[in-house]
Amino acid sequence: MKKLYPDAAAALEGLLFDGMTICAGGFGLSGIPERLIDAIQASGVKDLTIASNNAGIDNEGLGKLLRSRQVRKMISSYVGENKEFERQYLSGELEVEFCPQGTLAERCRAGGAGIPGFYTKTGVGTLVAEGKEVKTFEGEEYILERGIRADLSIIKGWKADEAGNLIFRKTARNFNQPMATAGKVCVAEVEDVVPVGSLDPDQIHLPGIYVKRMVVGAPYDKKIEFRTVRPRAGSDGAA
Repeated sequence: MKKLYPDAAAALEGLLFDGMTICAGGFGLSGIPERLIDAIQASGVKDLTIASNNAGIDNEGLGKLLRSRQVRKMISSYVGENKEFERQYLSGELEVEFCPQGTLAERCRAGGAGIPGFYTKTGVGTLVAEGKEVKTFEGEEYILERGIRADLSIIKGWKADEAGNLIFRKTARNFNQPMATAGKVCVAEVEDVVPVGSLDPDQIHLPGIYVKRMVVGAPYDKKIEFRTVRPRAGSDGAA
């Protein structure tokens, strides 16, 4: 099965439709499928529900889709650093389902494993628990969380072979792995593709059976959310 496509638009061809649900990998600006997000924006598809740790920042990452008003609902664990996200939510233009970070990762992992729901203590007694079933186990309360299944998963990998076996690099592993399994179709954006047999099987983070299509997105212009610097030793701290 040929999995490598010439560009992001080709890799998404026939998969996008209005009102769909997308699981998107990444954490802030780390490990996000930039080229695939750009292709989704260019397609004009709208009324999207997106499950992602956050929505990028203004005009970067998923923030681009917020700016173009293509997102109807975000399922997220972190909603800071994006003024447009804040504005749309407070004005009632954007629906937000707030989900604790570990719970979000587990909801996607559970959805990918065919588990429709699970009980967790996280969020008990808070707004997160409102409207959810509560069950007692050994004298402790737990709330029912539903697994997430998406029409499409978009993820970012470091290196893949032609069969789609994937390696994530360091922090970019974050949400990409659970998001990949939660979608009916997973499209991976990678920095490099090598022949089958080139990768050590023991180092594979995501088996190729989960990856249906791939696109090479490199080169990248590394973006940094917050730049923290300190003066050089012996300097007076002046810029």
